[in-house]
Amino acid sequence: MSDLGSAIARLTPGRPILIVDADEVVLRFVDGFDKFLRANALFLDLTSYRLHGNVKRLDNRTPILDVEVTALLDDFRRDLDSLEAVEGAVETLNALRPRLDIVMLTNIVPEQAPPRLRNLTAIGLDLPLVANSGLKGPAIKALVARAGRPAFFIDDIPQNIASSVESAPDVYAIHMIGDERLKPLLPPAAKAHLRAEHWHDARAFIEQKLSDAGL
Repeated sequence: MSDLGSAIARLTPGRPILIVDADEVVLRFVDGFDKFLRANALFLDLTSYRLHGNVKRLDNRTPILDVEVTALLDDFRRDLDSLEAVEGAVETLNALRPRLDIVMLTNIVPEQAPPRLRNLTAIGLDLPLVANSGLKGPAIKALVARAGRPAFFIDDIPQNIASSVESAPDVYAIHMIGDERLKPLLPPAAKAHLRAEHWHDARAFIEQKLSDAGL
């Protein structure tokens, strides 16, 4: 199950929680998509933090149409079960699990949830998964209503960080981008409590807040 209600039911009431995004936080989506493109004589030219406009032909480096990019993304996302983990993600999440509940909150359609769960299991993460649509603040608010404090949220998109802070102001929002090529393309999210350059930064921050709370 990948709906919000099922994830909430798996939480321990009053226990601290970490809500974490998937793509470019736990899973290397852009790297996987680039490999997919190169198998189709295309490549991802990372000149901005977006996919449309940055997919180009290998032979002459000309961009393909946005509608073509969308079709390629739909094809690639049909089986989201082969992405590699961001360095440090699996080790950190498994190290934190004895101290808090962890939920994966990812913007995918429900049909993409089974392969995404297979992917997470393959890299060593058995976590509740919520297939979200749009900004993540409302889902975060619902999750933390059952959880305890401190509560944490990690995402690579500033709009989701801002949505989290607006919907659940007492949740620590951490801005993190997993792919080294993408980091220079996006400034730190203005609303984040921390810009984590690597997973060990996020882990140190979370563990310190837990210790400060006597947990």
